[in-house]
Amino acid sequence: MNIAETTYNKTNSGRTKESMLFGDWLVANQRLSPEQLHAALLEQNKTGGRLGEVLVRLEAITEREVTQALGEYLKIETVLLEDVSAINIQVARLIPETIATRFCLVGIGEDQGKVLVAIADPLNVVAVDTITVKLKRPVRIMLATARDIQRAIEVIYHGTDVQEQKLRDLVELEVSTEEDEADLEETSSVAEAEDAPVIRFVDLLLSHAVKSRASDIHIEPQEKSMSIRMRVDGMLQDMVPPARKMQSAVVARIKILSEMDIAERRLPQDGRFKIKAGNREIDVRVSTLPTIYGEKVVMRILDAGAVEHNLDKMGFEPHLLDQFKRILSQPHGIIIVTGPTGSGKSTTLYSALNYLRDPKKNITTVEDPVEYRLGGINQTQVKAEIKLTFASCLRAILRQDPDIILLGEIRDKETMEIAMKASLTGHLVLSTFHTNDAPSAISRLVYMGLEPYLLASSLNLILAQRLLRRLCEHCRQPMAPDEDAIRRLRIDPKEIANTTVYQAKGCNQCNNTGYSGRVPIFEFLPIERAMRDRIAQGAGEVDIRAMAREKGYGNLTDSGVRRMMQGLTTAEEVLRVTFAEE
Repeated sequence: MNIAETTYNKTNSGRTKESMLFGDWLVANQRLSPEQLHAALLEQNKTGGRLGEVLVRLEAITEREVTQALGEYLKIETVLLEDVSAINIQVARLIPETIATRFCLVGIGEDQGKVLVAIADPLNVVAVDTITVKLKRPVRIMLATARDIQRAIEVIYHGTDVQEQKLRDLVELEVSTEEDEADLEETSSVAEAEDAPVIRFVDLLLSHAVKSRASDIHIEPQEKSMSIRMRVDGMLQDMVPPARKMQSAVVARIKILSEMDIAERRLPQDGRFKIKAGNREIDVRVSTLPTIYGEKVVMRILDAGAVEHNLDKMGFEPHLLDQFKRILSQPHGIIIVTGPTGSGKSTTLYSALNYLRDPKKNITTVEDPVEYRLGGINQTQVKAEIKLTFASCLRAILRQDPDIILLGEIRDKETMEIAMKASLTGHLVLSTFHTNDAPSAISRLVYMGLEPYLLASSLNLILAQRLLRRLCEHCRQPMAPDEDAIRRLRIDPKEIANTTVYQAKGCNQCNNTGYSGRVPIFEFLPIERAMRDRIAQGAGEVDIRAMAREKGYGNLTDSGVRRMMQGLTTAEEVLRVTFAEE
Protein backbone atom coordinates (compact mmCIF):
# COMPACT_ATOMS: atom_id res chain seq x y z
CA MET A 1 0.00 0.00 0.00
CA ASN A 2 1.21 3.49 -0.79
CA ILE A 3 -1.09 5.63 1.34
CA ALA A 4 -0.09 9.27 1.44
CA GLU A 5 0.15 10.62 4.94
CA THR A 6 1.92 13.37 6.69
CA THR A 7 4.20 10.78 8.29
CA TYR A 8 7.11 10.62 5.88
CA ASN A 9 10.35 10.98 7.81
CA LYS A 10 10.84 10.00 11.38
CA THR A 11 12.91 12.07 13.80
CA ASN A 12 15.49 10.56 16.13
CA SER A 13 12.74 9.86 18.63
CA GLY A 14 10.86 7.88 15.96
CA ARG A 15 7.87 10.23 15.72
CA THR A 16 7.35 13.51 13.92
CA LYS A 17 4.96 16.22 14.93
CA GLU A 18 2.84 15.44 11.88
CA SER A 19 2.58 11.71 12.63
CA MET A 20 1.41 12.49 16.17
CA LEU A 21 -1.16 14.92 14.79
CA PHE A 22 -2.59 12.39 12.33
CA GLY A 23 -2.57 9.64 14.94
CA ASP A 24 -4.20 11.91 17.50
CA TRP A 25 -6.76 12.92 14.88
CA LEU A 26 -7.65 9.26 14.34
CA VAL A 27 -8.07 8.74 18.07
CA ALA A 28 -10.05 11.98 18.52
CA ASN A 29 -12.42 10.91 15.73
CA GLN A 30 -12.82 7.45 17.24
CA ARG A 31 -11.20 5.76 14.24
CA LEU A 32 -8.58 4.26 16.52
CA SER A 33 -8.12 3.56 20.23
CA PRO A 34 -5.17 5.11 22.12
CA GLU A 35 -3.84 1.60 22.71
CA GLN A 36 -3.90 0.79 18.99
CA LEU A 37 -2.09 4.05 18.17
CA HIS A 38 0.55 3.33 20.79
CA ALA A 39 1.10 -0.20 19.45
CA ALA A 40 1.31 1.14 15.88
CA LEU A 41 3.89 3.76 16.80
CA LEU A 42 6.01 1.17 18.59
CA GLU A 43 5.82 -1.06 15.50
CA GLN A 44 6.69 1.93 13.30
CA ASN A 45 9.82 2.55 15.38
CA LYS A 46 10.89 -1.05 14.83
CA THR A 47 10.05 -1.59 11.17
CA GLY A 48 9.71 1.89 9.68
CA GLY A 49 7.09 2.72 7.09
CA ARG A 50 4.18 5.09 7.24
CA LEU A 51 1.64 5.09 10.00
CA GLY A 52 -1.22 4.01 7.69
CA GLU A 53 0.79 1.06 6.40
CA VAL A 54 1.59 -0.04 9.94
CA LEU A 55 -2.05 0.27 11.04
CA VAL A 56 -3.23 -1.87 8.12
CA ARG A 57 -0.49 -4.43 8.76
CA LEU A 58 -1.56 -4.69 12.40
CA GLU A 59 -5.20 -5.05 11.24
CA ALA A 60 -6.19 -2.11 13.43
CA ILE A 61 -7.91 -0.47 10.48
CA THR A 62 -8.53 -1.38 6.85
CA GLU A 63 -6.79 0.19 3.87
CA ARG A 64 -10.04 1.80 2.73
CA GLU A 65 -10.67 3.24 6.23
CA VAL A 66 -7.16 4.71 6.33
CA THR A 67 -7.71 6.32 2.93
CA GLN A 68 -11.09 7.76 3.96
CA ALA A 69 -9.66 9.13 7.20
CA LEU A 70 -6.64 10.60 5.44
CA GLY A 71 -8.89 12.32 2.93
CA GLU A 72 -10.85 13.94 5.74
CA TYR A 73 -7.65 14.87 7.56
CA LEU A 74 -6.07 16.46 4.49
CA LYS A 75 -9.42 17.81 3.24
CA ILE A 76 -9.01 15.95 -0.07
CA GLU A 77 -11.94 14.23 -1.74
CA THR A 78 -11.76 10.43 -1.72
CA VAL A 79 -13.10 8.23 -4.47
CA LEU A 80 -14.02 4.54 -4.61
CA LEU A 81 -12.94 2.82 -7.81
CA GLU A 82 -15.17 -0.25 -7.40
CA ASP A 83 -16.95 0.25 -10.71
CA VAL A 84 -14.11 0.63 -13.19
CA SER A 85 -16.63 0.94 -16.01
CA ALA A 86 -17.48 4.42 -14.68
CA ILE A 87 -13.93 5.61 -15.50
CA ASN A 88 -13.53 7.60 -18.71
CA ILE A 89 -11.06 5.33 -20.52
CA GLN A 90 -10.13 7.97 -23.11
CA VAL A 91 -9.20 10.48 -20.41
CA ALA A 92 -7.40 7.80 -18.38
CA ARG A 93 -5.23 6.80 -21.33
CA LEU A 94 -4.00 10.37 -21.74
CA ILE A 95 -1.65 9.46 -18.90
CA PRO A 96 1.01 6.97 -20.05
CA GLU A 97 0.92 3.62 -18.27
CA THR A 98 4.54 4.03 -17.10
CA ILE A 99 3.65 7.24 -15.24
CA ALA A 100 0.43 5.75 -13.83
CA THR A 101 2.31 2.71 -12.54
CA ARG A 102 5.30 4.65 -11.23
CA PHE A 103 3.27 7.13 -9.17
CA CYS A 104 0.26 4.84 -8.46
CA LEU A 105 -2.32 7.16 -10.00
CA VAL A 106 -5.02 6.97 -12.64
CA GLY A 107 -7.10 9.45 -14.61
CA ILE A 108 -10.80 8.92 -14.03
CA GLY A 109 -12.60 11.73 -15.87
CA GLU A 110 -13.06 15.48 -16.41
CA ASP A 111 -14.87 18.21 -14.49
CA GLN A 112 -15.04 21.94 -15.27
CA GLY A 113 -11.99 21.81 -17.53
CA LYS A 114 -9.86 19.86 -15.06
CA VAL A 115 -8.67 16.27 -15.34
CA LEU A 116 -9.71 14.21 -12.32
CA VAL A 117 -6.81 12.08 -11.10
CA ALA A 118 -7.09 9.44 -8.36
CA ILE A 119 -3.78 9.02 -6.55
CA ALA A 120 -2.60 7.00 -3.58
CA ASP A 121 -0.10 9.68 -2.45
CA PRO A 122 -1.59 13.18 -2.85
CA LEU A 123 1.42 14.85 -1.22
CA ASN A 124 3.79 13.53 -3.88
CA VAL A 125 4.60 16.88 -5.53
CA VAL A 126 6.73 15.24 -8.24
CA ALA A 127 3.80 13.07 -9.33
CA VAL A 128 1.38 16.00 -9.50
CA ASP A 129 3.86 18.17 -11.43
CA THR A 130 4.66 15.31 -13.85
CA ILE A 131 1.07 14.64 -14.88
CA THR A 132 0.26 18.38 -15.04
CA VAL A 133 3.13 18.92 -17.49
CA LYS A 134 2.24 15.76 -19.44
CA LEU A 135 -1.45 16.62 -19.78
CA LYS A 136 -0.83 20.37 -20.27
CA ARG A 137 -4.04 20.90 -18.37
CA PRO A 138 -4.94 21.61 -14.74
CA VAL A 139 -5.67 18.54 -12.63
CA ARG A 140 -7.79 17.92 -9.58
CA ILE A 141 -6.32 15.39 -7.19
CA MET A 142 -8.53 12.82 -5.46
CA LEU A 143 -7.53 10.12 -3.01
CA ALA A 144 -8.00 6.37 -3.58
CA THR A 145 -6.49 3.17 -2.21
CA ALA A 146 -3.42 1.80 -3.93
CA ARG A 147 -5.14 -1.54 -4.44
CA ASP A 148 -8.09 0.04 -6.27
CA ILE A 149 -5.76 2.15 -8.43
CA GLN A 150 -3.60 -0.81 -9.40
CA ARG A 151 -6.64 -2.79 -10.45
CA ALA A 152 -7.97 0.18 -12.43
CA ILE A 153 -4.59 0.52 -14.19
CA GLU A 154 -4.78 -3.13 -15.22
CA VAL A 155 -8.29 -2.74 -16.62
CA ILE A 156 -7.60 0.58 -18.39
CA TYR A 157 -4.37 -0.38 -20.11
CA HIS A 158 -4.83 -4.13 -20.58
CA GLY A 159 -8.55 -4.91 -20.76
CA THR A 160 -10.78 -6.65 -18.24
CA ASP A 161 -8.21 -9.28 -17.34
CA VAL A 162 -4.68 -9.38 -18.64
CA GLN A 163 -4.18 -13.14 -18.53
CA GLU A 164 -7.61 -13.94 -19.93
CA GLN A 165 -7.11 -11.47 -22.77
CA LYS A 166 -3.76 -13.04 -23.61
CA LEU A 167 -5.43 -16.44 -23.73
CA ARG A 168 -8.13 -15.12 -26.08
CA ASP A 169 -5.55 -13.48 -28.31
CA LEU A 170 -3.53 -16.68 -28.51
CA VAL A 171 -6.58 -18.82 -29.29
CA GLU A 172 -7.80 -16.41 -31.96
CA LEU A 173 -4.35 -16.46 -33.55
CA GLU A 174 -4.35 -20.26 -33.65
CA VAL A 175 -7.90 -20.40 -35.03
CA SER A 176 -6.92 -18.08 -37.87
CA THR A 177 -4.04 -20.37 -38.88
CA GLU A 178 -5.93 -23.65 -38.36
CA GLU A 179 -6.44 -25.79 -41.43
CA ASP A 180 -9.89 -26.98 -42.43
CA GLU A 181 -9.43 -30.61 -41.52
CA ALA A 182 -12.25 -32.81 -40.34
CA ASP A 183 -10.03 -34.94 -38.11
CA LEU A 184 -6.67 -34.28 -36.51
CA GLU A 185 -4.06 -36.95 -36.15
CA GLU A 186 -3.63 -38.08 -32.54
CA THR A 187 -0.05 -39.06 -33.26
CA SER A 188 0.90 -35.43 -33.77
CA SER A 189 -0.16 -34.37 -30.27
CA VAL A 190 3.17 -35.26 -28.64
CA ALA A 191 5.17 -33.20 -31.14
CA GLU A 192 2.68 -30.35 -30.93
CA ALA A 193 2.92 -30.40 -27.11
CA GLU A 194 6.43 -28.99 -27.52
CA ASP A 195 5.27 -26.18 -29.84
CA ALA A 196 5.54 -22.63 -28.50
CA PRO A 197 1.79 -21.80 -28.78
CA VAL A 198 0.81 -24.89 -26.76
CA ILE A 199 3.43 -24.23 -24.09
CA ARG A 200 2.34 -20.60 -23.89
CA PHE A 201 -1.34 -21.55 -23.68
CA VAL A 202 -0.75 -23.92 -20.74
CA ASP A 203 1.46 -21.36 -18.97
CA LEU A 204 -1.17 -18.63 -19.39
CA LEU A 205 -3.92 -21.02 -18.28
CA LEU A 206 -2.10 -21.78 -15.02
CA SER A 207 -1.14 -18.14 -14.49
CA HIS A 208 -4.73 -16.98 -14.95
CA ALA A 209 -6.01 -19.64 -12.54
CA VAL A 210 -3.47 -18.75 -9.84
CA LYS A 211 -4.26 -15.06 -10.20
CA SER A 212 -8.00 -15.82 -9.92
CA ARG A 213 -7.43 -17.81 -6.69
CA ALA A 214 -8.68 -20.99 -8.34
CA SER A 215 -8.33 -24.27 -6.47
CA ASP A 216 -8.83 -26.54 -9.50
CA ILE A 217 -8.78 -26.48 -13.30
CA HIS A 218 -11.05 -28.92 -15.20
CA ILE A 219 -10.19 -29.76 -18.82
CA GLU A 220 -13.09 -31.69 -20.30
CA PRO A 221 -13.21 -33.06 -23.87
CA GLN A 222 -16.56 -32.85 -25.65
CA GLU A 223 -17.62 -34.44 -28.92
CA LYS A 224 -16.47 -31.54 -31.11
CA SER A 225 -14.90 -29.13 -28.61
CA MET A 226 -13.14 -28.83 -25.30
CA SER A 227 -14.41 -27.17 -22.12
CA ILE A 228 -12.08 -25.59 -19.56
CA ARG A 229 -13.37 -24.45 -16.19
CA MET A 230 -11.75 -23.30 -12.96
CA ARG A 231 -13.14 -23.57 -9.44
CA VAL A 232 -13.08 -20.25 -7.59
CA ASP A 233 -14.58 -20.03 -4.09
CA GLY A 234 -16.09 -23.47 -4.61
CA MET A 235 -17.91 -22.64 -7.86
CA LEU A 236 -16.85 -23.56 -11.40
CA GLN A 237 -16.32 -20.75 -13.92
CA ASP A 238 -15.71 -21.03 -17.66
CA MET A 239 -12.24 -20.29 -19.02
CA VAL A 240 -11.02 -19.70 -22.57
CA PRO A 241 -10.83 -23.10 -24.35
CA PRO A 242 -7.93 -23.88 -26.69
CA ALA A 243 -8.26 -23.81 -30.47
CA ARG A 244 -9.38 -27.17 -31.88
CA LYS A 245 -5.96 -27.75 -33.36
CA MET A 246 -4.34 -27.43 -29.92
CA GLN A 247 -6.71 -29.56 -27.84
CA SER A 248 -4.93 -32.91 -27.82
CA ALA A 249 -1.58 -31.16 -27.60
CA VAL A 250 -2.67 -29.23 -24.46
CA VAL A 251 -3.51 -32.51 -22.70
CA ALA A 252 -0.21 -34.01 -23.87
CA ARG A 253 1.68 -30.97 -22.60
CA ILE A 254 0.16 -31.31 -19.13
CA LYS A 255 0.98 -35.04 -19.07
CA ILE A 256 4.59 -34.28 -20.03
CA LEU A 257 4.87 -31.74 -17.19
CA SER A 258 3.38 -34.29 -14.78
CA GLU A 259 5.75 -37.06 -15.95
CA MET A 260 2.87 -39.29 -17.03
CA ASP A 261 2.83 -41.89 -19.79
CA ILE A 262 1.86 -39.94 -22.92
CA ALA A 263 0.91 -43.08 -24.84
CA GLU A 264 -1.45 -44.41 -22.15
CA ARG A 265 -4.92 -43.00 -22.76
CA ARG A 266 -7.02 -45.94 -21.55
CA LEU A 267 -6.23 -45.83 -17.81
CA PRO A 268 -6.40 -43.07 -15.16
CA GLN A 269 -3.06 -41.55 -14.21
CA ASP A 270 -1.82 -39.26 -11.44
CA GLY A 271 1.11 -36.89 -11.42
CA ARG A 272 2.31 -33.52 -10.16
CA PHE A 273 4.57 -30.64 -11.07
CA LYS A 274 5.56 -27.22 -9.78
CA ILE A 275 5.13 -23.76 -11.24
CA LYS A 276 6.52 -20.40 -10.16
CA ALA A 277 4.30 -17.42 -9.39
CA GLY A 278 6.33 -14.42 -8.36
CA ASN A 279 8.71 -15.48 -5.61
CA ARG A 280 6.83 -18.60 -4.56
CA GLU A 281 6.53 -22.15 -5.85
CA ILE A 282 3.08 -23.68 -6.34
CA ASP A 283 2.39 -27.42 -6.42
CA VAL A 284 -0.03 -28.68 -9.07
CA ARG A 285 -1.53 -32.16 -8.64
CA VAL A 286 -2.81 -33.69 -11.86
CA SER A 287 -5.33 -36.46 -12.43
CA THR A 288 -6.44 -37.86 -15.81
CA LEU A 289 -9.56 -39.93 -16.45
CA PRO A 290 -10.55 -41.60 -19.75
CA THR A 291 -13.97 -40.51 -21.05
CA ILE A 292 -15.86 -41.39 -24.22
CA TYR A 293 -14.46 -38.29 -25.96
CA GLY A 294 -10.89 -38.44 -24.65
CA GLU A 295 -9.01 -37.80 -21.44
CA LYS A 296 -10.41 -35.45 -18.83
CA VAL A 297 -7.72 -33.63 -16.83
CA VAL A 298 -8.15 -32.05 -13.41
CA MET A 299 -5.35 -29.96 -11.95
CA ARG A 300 -5.47 -29.18 -8.22
CA ILE A 301 -3.58 -25.98 -7.42
CA LEU A 302 -1.90 -26.07 -4.01
CA ASP A 303 -0.71 -22.54 -3.31
CA ALA A 304 0.87 -22.61 0.15
CA GLY A 305 1.46 -18.85 -0.07
CA ALA A 306 -2.28 -18.23 -0.41
CA VAL A 307 -3.14 -20.23 2.72
CA GLU A 308 -2.13 -19.06 6.17
CA HIS A 309 -2.09 -21.98 8.58
CA ASN A 310 -2.85 -19.87 11.62
CA LEU A 311 -5.47 -21.24 14.00
CA ASP A 312 -6.30 -17.73 15.24
CA LYS A 313 -7.21 -16.62 11.71
CA MET A 314 -9.24 -19.69 10.75
CA GLY A 315 -12.54 -17.99 11.50
CA PHE A 316 -13.46 -19.81 14.72
CA GLU A 317 -15.74 -17.96 17.08
CA PRO A 318 -13.75 -16.94 20.20
CA HIS A 319 -15.34 -19.42 22.63
CA LEU A 320 -14.96 -22.31 20.16
CA LEU A 321 -11.35 -21.35 19.42
CA ASP A 322 -10.49 -21.45 23.13
CA GLN A 323 -12.17 -24.82 23.49
CA PHE A 324 -10.42 -26.19 20.39
CA LYS A 325 -7.04 -25.10 21.77
CA ARG A 326 -7.80 -26.75 25.12
CA ILE A 327 -8.69 -30.03 23.42
CA LEU A 328 -5.56 -29.84 21.22
CA SER A 329 -3.48 -29.41 24.37
CA GLN A 330 -4.62 -32.76 25.77
CA PRO A 331 -1.80 -35.34 25.62
CA HIS A 332 -3.83 -38.16 24.06
CA GLY A 333 -7.06 -38.92 22.26
CA ILE A 334 -8.48 -38.61 18.73
CA ILE A 335 -9.66 -35.41 17.03
CA ILE A 336 -11.64 -35.95 13.82
CA VAL A 337 -12.46 -33.21 11.28
CA THR A 338 -15.32 -34.27 9.03
CA GLY A 339 -16.83 -32.90 5.84
CA PRO A 340 -16.89 -33.45 2.07
CA THR A 341 -13.96 -32.86 -0.29
CA GLY A 342 -13.10 -29.18 -0.53
CA SER A 343 -14.62 -28.19 2.81
CA GLY A 344 -11.32 -27.01 4.32
CA LYS A 345 -10.53 -30.05 6.47
CA SER A 346 -6.84 -30.14 5.51
CA THR A 347 -6.42 -26.43 6.21
CA THR A 348 -7.93 -26.87 9.68
CA LEU A 349 -5.66 -29.83 10.46
CA TYR A 350 -2.52 -28.10 9.17
CA SER A 351 -3.41 -25.04 11.25
CA ALA A 352 -3.80 -27.30 14.29
CA LEU A 353 -0.40 -28.89 13.58
CA ASN A 354 1.14 -25.46 13.23
CA TYR A 355 -0.32 -24.55 16.64
CA LEU A 356 1.03 -27.78 18.17
CA ARG A 357 4.45 -27.56 16.52
CA ASP A 358 7.11 -27.69 19.21
CA PRO A 359 10.80 -28.75 19.07
CA LYS A 360 10.15 -30.82 22.21
CA LYS A 361 7.53 -32.96 20.43
CA ASN A 362 7.83 -35.56 17.70
CA ILE A 363 5.06 -34.90 15.16
CA THR A 364 4.58 -37.35 12.28
CA THR A 365 1.99 -37.40 9.49
CA VAL A 366 0.68 -39.98 7.02
CA GLU A 367 -0.99 -38.35 4.01
CA ASP A 368 -2.25 -39.17 0.54
CA PRO A 369 -0.87 -36.99 -0.88
CA VAL A 370 1.22 -34.54 1.17
CA GLU A 371 -0.46 -31.26 0.29
CA TYR A 372 1.61 -28.72 2.21
CA ARG A 373 5.08 -29.08 3.63
CA LEU A 374 5.63 -27.94 7.22
CA GLY A 375 9.09 -27.48 8.73
CA GLY A 376 9.93 -29.52 11.82
CA ILE A 377 7.32 -32.19 11.03
CA ASN A 378 7.93 -35.68 9.60
CA GLN A 379 5.58 -36.19 6.66
CA THR A 380 5.04 -39.53 4.89
CA GLN A 381 3.12 -40.06 1.67
CA VAL A 382 1.07 -43.21 1.13
CA LYS A 383 2.01 -45.36 -1.89
CA ALA A 384 -0.54 -48.11 -2.36
CA GLU A 385 1.34 -49.63 -5.32
CA ILE A 386 4.15 -50.73 -2.98
CA LYS A 387 1.74 -51.56 -0.13
CA LEU A 388 2.66 -48.45 1.83
CA THR A 389 -0.86 -47.92 3.19
CA PHE A 390 -2.28 -45.79 6.00
CA ALA A 391 -2.41 -48.84 8.26
CA SER A 392 1.17 -50.02 7.54
CA CYS A 393 2.54 -46.48 7.96
CA LEU A 394 0.65 -46.03 11.21
CA ARG A 395 2.07 -49.28 12.61
CA ALA A 396 5.58 -48.15 11.72
CA ILE A 397 5.04 -44.67 13.18
CA LEU A 398 4.05 -46.17 16.54
CA ARG A 399 7.58 -47.59 16.69
CA GLN A 400 9.04 -44.12 15.95
CA ASP A 401 8.34 -42.66 19.41
CA PRO A 402 5.68 -40.15 18.26
CA ASP A 403 3.88 -37.59 20.40
CA ILE A 404 1.37 -36.36 17.80
CA ILE A 405 0.17 -38.22 14.70
CA LEU A 406 -1.74 -36.74 11.77
CA LEU A 407 -3.58 -39.38 9.78
CA GLY A 408 -4.69 -37.93 6.43
CA GLU A 409 -7.94 -39.88 6.29
CA ILE A 410 -9.76 -42.69 8.06
CA ARG A 411 -10.56 -45.08 5.22
CA ASP A 412 -11.20 -48.43 6.87
CA LYS A 413 -11.73 -50.29 10.13
CA GLU A 414 -8.11 -51.42 10.41
CA THR A 415 -6.74 -47.87 10.22
CA MET A 416 -9.22 -46.60 12.83
CA GLU A 417 -8.47 -49.51 15.18
CA ILE A 418 -4.74 -48.72 15.09
CA ALA A 419 -5.51 -45.02 15.61
CA MET A 420 -7.63 -45.86 18.67
CA LYS A 421 -4.85 -48.02 20.10
CA ALA A 422 -2.40 -45.18 19.53
CA SER A 423 -4.66 -42.72 21.35
CA LEU A 424 -5.19 -45.12 24.25
CA THR A 425 -1.41 -45.55 24.66
CA GLY A 426 -0.71 -41.85 25.12
CA HIS A 427 -0.65 -40.32 21.63
CA LEU A 428 -2.67 -37.46 20.18
CA VAL A 429 -4.14 -38.45 16.80
CA LEU A 430 -5.69 -36.03 14.30
CA SER A 431 -7.55 -37.23 11.23
CA THR A 432 -10.34 -36.55 8.71
CA PHE A 433 -13.53 -38.43 7.86
CA HIS A 434 -16.34 -38.01 5.32
CA THR A 435 -19.77 -37.53 6.91
CA ASN A 436 -22.55 -34.94 6.68
CA ASP A 437 -22.23 -33.71 10.26
CA ALA A 438 -20.45 -34.43 13.53
CA PRO A 439 -22.93 -36.83 15.25
CA SER A 440 -23.23 -39.01 12.13
CA ALA A 441 -19.46 -39.67 12.28
CA ILE A 442 -19.95 -41.77 15.42
CA SER A 443 -22.70 -43.92 13.89
CA ARG A 444 -20.58 -44.38 10.74
CA LEU A 445 -17.61 -45.56 12.82
CA VAL A 446 -19.84 -48.01 14.73
CA TYR A 447 -21.27 -49.23 11.41
CA MET A 448 -17.68 -49.93 10.28
CA GLY A 449 -17.49 -52.47 13.11
CA LEU A 450 -15.70 -50.49 15.82
CA GLU A 451 -16.63 -51.11 19.44
CA PRO A 452 -18.64 -48.21 20.97
CA TYR A 453 -16.78 -48.42 24.31
CA LEU A 454 -13.42 -48.00 22.53
CA LEU A 455 -14.74 -45.02 20.58
CA ALA A 456 -16.04 -43.48 23.80
CA SER A 457 -12.62 -43.87 25.42
CA SER A 458 -10.54 -42.54 22.55
CA LEU A 459 -12.54 -39.71 20.91
CA ASN A 460 -11.91 -36.16 22.18
CA LEU A 461 -13.62 -34.04 19.52
CA ILE A 462 -15.48 -34.33 16.24
CA LEU A 463 -15.51 -31.13 14.21
CA ALA A 464 -17.70 -30.81 11.12
CA GLN A 465 -17.08 -27.93 8.74
CA ARG A 466 -18.08 -26.36 5.44
CA LEU A 467 -17.05 -23.29 3.45
CA LEU A 468 -19.48 -20.51 2.50
CA ARG A 469 -18.71 -17.88 -0.10
CA ARG A 470 -17.88 -14.57 1.57
CA LEU A 471 -19.77 -11.47 0.42
CA CYS A 472 -17.69 -8.93 -1.47
CA GLU A 473 -17.34 -6.02 0.93
CA HIS A 474 -17.14 -3.56 -1.96
CA CYS A 475 -20.56 -4.22 -3.46
CA ARG A 476 -22.75 -6.04 -0.94
CA GLN A 477 -26.17 -4.44 -0.56
CA PRO A 478 -28.56 -4.37 2.42
CA MET A 479 -31.84 -6.12 1.79
CA ALA A 480 -35.08 -6.90 3.56
CA PRO A 481 -34.96 -10.38 5.11
CA ASP A 482 -36.57 -13.05 2.94
CA GLU A 483 -39.45 -14.56 4.92
CA ASP A 484 -39.12 -17.94 3.20
CA ALA A 485 -35.38 -18.07 3.93
CA ILE A 486 -35.99 -17.09 7.57
CA ARG A 487 -38.51 -19.90 7.91
CA ARG A 488 -36.23 -22.48 6.27
CA LEU A 489 -33.27 -21.40 8.41
CA ARG A 490 -35.46 -21.44 11.54
CA ILE A 491 -34.53 -17.92 12.56
CA ASP A 492 -36.63 -16.08 15.13
CA PRO A 493 -38.05 -13.00 13.30
CA LYS A 494 -37.50 -10.93 16.47
CA GLU A 495 -33.84 -11.89 16.47
CA ILE A 496 -33.28 -10.69 12.91
CA ALA A 497 -35.45 -7.57 13.17
CA ASN A 498 -32.57 -5.29 14.20
CA THR A 499 -29.93 -7.02 12.06
CA THR A 500 -28.75 -5.85 8.64
CA VAL A 501 -28.94 -8.66 6.09
CA TYR A 502 -27.03 -8.34 2.82
CA GLN A 503 -27.36 -9.67 -0.69
CA ALA A 504 -24.72 -10.22 -3.39
CA LYS A 505 -24.59 -7.66 -6.20
CA GLY A 506 -21.35 -8.03 -8.18
CA CYS A 507 -18.65 -5.56 -9.17
CA ASN A 508 -15.23 -5.48 -10.84
CA GLN A 509 -13.53 -6.31 -7.54
CA CYS A 510 -15.26 -9.71 -7.34
CA ASN A 511 -15.52 -10.46 -11.08
CA ASN A 512 -19.24 -9.65 -10.90
CA THR A 513 -20.00 -12.68 -8.70
CA GLY A 514 -20.88 -10.72 -5.55
CA TYR A 515 -18.53 -12.93 -3.53
CA SER A 516 -14.81 -12.84 -2.78
CA GLY A 517 -13.14 -15.54 -0.73
CA ARG A 518 -14.78 -17.99 1.65
CA VAL A 519 -15.66 -18.16 5.32
CA PRO A 520 -15.83 -21.43 7.31
CA ILE A 521 -18.71 -22.67 9.43
CA PHE A 522 -18.27 -25.29 12.14
CA GLU A 523 -20.18 -27.81 14.21
CA PHE A 524 -18.43 -28.74 17.45
CA LEU A 525 -19.02 -32.05 19.18
CA PRO A 526 -16.69 -32.34 22.20
CA ILE A 527 -16.86 -35.82 23.70
CA GLU A 528 -17.39 -35.03 27.38
CA ARG A 529 -17.99 -37.42 30.26
CA ALA A 530 -21.79 -37.72 29.92
CA MET A 531 -21.53 -38.19 26.18
CA ARG A 532 -18.79 -40.82 26.57
CA ASP A 533 -21.15 -42.82 28.80
CA ARG A 534 -23.97 -42.59 26.25
CA ILE A 535 -21.70 -43.62 23.35
CA ALA A 536 -20.36 -46.58 25.36
CA GLN A 537 -23.98 -47.66 25.99
CA GLY A 538 -24.59 -47.66 22.24
CA ALA A 539 -26.52 -44.37 21.92
CA GLY A 540 -27.63 -43.62 18.37
CA GLU A 541 -26.97 -40.60 16.21
CA VAL A 542 -30.27 -38.93 17.17
CA ASP A 543 -29.53 -39.21 20.91
CA ILE A 544 -26.00 -37.83 20.50
CA ARG A 545 -27.27 -34.91 18.42
CA ALA A 546 -29.93 -34.13 21.04
CA MET A 547 -27.30 -34.15 23.82
CA ALA A 548 -25.10 -31.77 21.82
CA ARG A 549 -28.01 -29.35 21.33
CA GLU A 550 -28.86 -29.50 25.06
CA LYS A 551 -25.31 -28.45 25.86
CA GLY A 552 -25.56 -25.49 23.48
CA TYR A 553 -23.57 -26.83 20.53
CA GLY A 554 -25.40 -25.80 17.37
CA ASN A 555 -25.29 -27.43 13.96
CA LEU A 556 -23.76 -26.18 10.72
CA THR A 557 -26.88 -24.23 9.84
CA ASP A 558 -26.73 -22.35 13.15
CA SER A 559 -23.10 -21.44 12.46
CA GLY A 560 -24.03 -20.30 8.94
CA VAL A 561 -26.87 -18.13 10.25
CA ARG A 562 -24.44 -16.40 12.62
CA ARG A 563 -22.14 -15.67 9.66
CA MET A 564 -25.10 -14.28 7.74
CA MET A 565 -26.12 -12.02 10.61
CA GLN A 566 -22.53 -10.77 10.83
CA GLY A 567 -22.86 -9.61 7.23
CA LEU A 568 -20.28 -12.12 5.94
CA THR A 569 -22.54 -14.18 3.67
CA THR A 570 -26.09 -14.51 2.38
CA ALA A 571 -29.08 -16.64 3.32
CA GLU A 572 -28.88 -18.27 -0.13
CA GLU A 573 -25.32 -19.42 0.57
CA VAL A 574 -26.26 -20.86 3.96
CA LEU A 575 -29.16 -22.77 2.42
CA ARG A 576 -27.04 -23.93 -0.52
CA VAL A 577 -24.32 -25.42 1.65
CA THR A 578 -26.33 -26.66 4.64
CA PHE A 579 -29.63 -27.65 3.02
CA ALA A 580 -29.05 -31.29 3.98
CA GLU A 581 -28.75 -30.46 7.67
CA GLU A 582 -31.58 -31.30 10.06
